[in-house]
Amino acid sequence: MSAKVDNTAIQAGYPLYHHAFLVAEDGKWAVVQQGISVQDRTARRYHWLSEHLHNFVVEPHDAIVGDVKRSVVLDMTAKESQGCQEISTDIVKEKPEKVMRLLQSIRPAHQMSLQKWMPEAKWKEYVIEVFSLPNNLNWEALRQAYEFQPKNYEQLLSIRGIGPATVRGLALIAELVYGEKPSWKDPVEYSFAYGGKDGVPYPVDRRAMDQSIQVLENAINNARISSREKLKSLRGLRQYVPSDYKTK
Repeated sequence: MSAKVDNTAIQAGYPLYHHAFLVAEDGKWAVVQQGISVQDRTARRYHWLSEHLHNFVVEPHDAIVGDVKRSVVLDMTAKESQGCQEISTDIVKEKPEKVMRLLQSIRPAHQMSLQKWMPEAKWKEYVIEVFSLPNNLNWEALRQAYEFQPKNYEQLLSIRGIGPATVRGLALIAELVYGEKPSWKDPVEYSFAYGGKDGVPYPVDRRAMDQSIQVLENAINNARISSREKLKSLRGLRQYVPSDYKTK
């Protein structure tokens, strides 16, 4: 579900290519997954922690990290999108033939009115490509949704075949026909703390670096490994810390 949310419910032009699922002995879990933009090759990372998770489809992340903040992003996980979630769920409970008529009813005016809805948008190629009204929806998936009659938006997303285009089409129908507007604000919250894989330096946040070093030291010291392996790991960690650097 975390992968479906980040790949489908949040549409910023960053399809996922990496997914890591970590589970502790006490049952707590974490998800870290990353997407990459084909337009500018920038990356975006999504962080989930089970102990802070209350709802998979309403602001479920502990952090969304990226080096670029987009001017327009469809964020169906925002609290502001809850009304749009409810309408989208209600729409798929109708026969697909009715959904097709709704889609056709908004298509002629859509491209002219998109800028009117989001006047602050900078109209770049990725905006047009990612956020235009889809040419078609997955009608087989919508038929399955109609037969299933999902009770909420999480159940809707869980249906196989409900992808980005279908989610976007339902959101636009919900806004244009029923007046329930989704959030178009980018939910990215943080930038990378001290550098990226591209080698471009960033201003170092010393406090964040202290915390990162301390977390890694604690992980090594508490690991169930031999003293020799711990010493080797601590020496490896030391290679990434300046010789005159002292944690606070």
